[in-house]
Amino acid sequence: MNGDSSGEFVAAPGVTAEAERARSHRRRPLALLGLAVVAGALGLGIYSGIRARSAADTALRQTTAEAAISAVNVVSPKPGEPTREVQLPGTTQAFTDAPIFARTSGYLKRWYFDIGAHVKEGQLLAEIDAPEVDQQLQQARADLETAQANLRQAQITADRWQALLESDSVSKQETDQAVSTLSATKATVDSNAANVRRLEQLQGFEKIHAPFDGVITARNTDIGALIDAGSATAGRELFHMAAIHRLRVFVAVPEVYSRAARSGASATLTLDEFPGRTFHGTLVRNANAIDLASRTLLVEVDVDNPQGELLPGAYVFVHLQLPREIPSVTVPANTLLFRAEGLQVGVVRNGQAQLVPVTVGHDYGTTVEILTGLQPTDQVIVAPSDSLTSGTRVRIAGAPPPGTGK
Repeated sequence: MNGDSSGEFVAAPGVTAEAERARSHRRRPLALLGLAVVAGALGLGIYSGIRARSAADTALRQTTAEAAISAVNVVSPKPGEPTREVQLPGTTQAFTDAPIFARTSGYLKRWYFDIGAHVKEGQLLAEIDAPEVDQQLQQARADLETAQANLRQAQITADRWQALLESDSVSKQETDQAVSTLSATKATVDSNAANVRRLEQLQGFEKIHAPFDGVITARNTDIGALIDAGSATAGRELFHMAAIHRLRVFVAVPEVYSRAARSGASATLTLDEFPGRTFHGTLVRNANAIDLASRTLLVEVDVDNPQGELLPGAYVFVHLQLPREIPSVTVPANTLLFRAEGLQVGVVRNGQAQLVPVTVGHDYGTTVEILTGLQPTDQVIVAPSDSLTSGTRVRIAGAPPPGTGK
């Protein structure tokens, strides 16, 4: 029994070692799997961290790049009108304006019309009392009758001497003297007749008539006033008349707008006393020469005034239409850049700013006319920075940033 017991005791350790090895073999794959899981988790963590940092760096670079691109506001140029209106000041003048002077001396007997009166051609305006002229006319008529009587006597004498000459009853010398006396008497009659006509005309000037249809704008005399003939004495005009059925407007057109001063062209007039109303006129003539002192072209515009609404001497604005020979556009005035190279504007092309030289035409205040350098399809930068240069990357304000896909 002792031997059996010792055999069992010896066999027990072998069985245990075998079991331990079996268990070790079973635990090794599990350990390797655990190590693999841990290594995978660690690698995944490292990869995720590196990827997140790379994405953050990329986003930061993109944000920085986008922040470096300036946002600008743009405007599209507006096409110019086919014609441009030029507004120039002018003054209305009566179509016919004349002072009325006396052609004979005397005293004013009576006057019939005062200022503001509308008169017709030939109407009697005033009468002058000139007794000296009347007496001179009577004397001249008497002298004419005397000369005519002498002429008749000279005619009879000349005829008689010529008849006697045929029978040689008188000499040729005496007959020639009689004929010469007849000729001299005829000349005396003609002279006296001319003097009578002259005095009759002077007497006719005692009545002052209106030379044309118009309105009396001034009366500078009164009953009993001494009247001096002629216009040599300043301030002695009796009346002043103006024809206002049509008015003239003389306008000084600057040389740069002289192309608008074409004879036959239409023009419109506006006056401050007629707000909202326009009057139409016609450009009838121009001086065809530039004034050297003012560099302007004198133009006459005629305006019909049948109702007499427009008054001579009124201040008016004359609107002339100037055709455009060069197509133009208009842009806001705050788009201009004043550089040493001249006037420029910034335009956005392919995401970059480009500085374009331009030629300015008319300045309208808040906007300016651009003759060359821009097209209606351009995108012009509003209020550009003074440091803006060609090639600078810009983006239009309100547009999605590039690369967003929106």
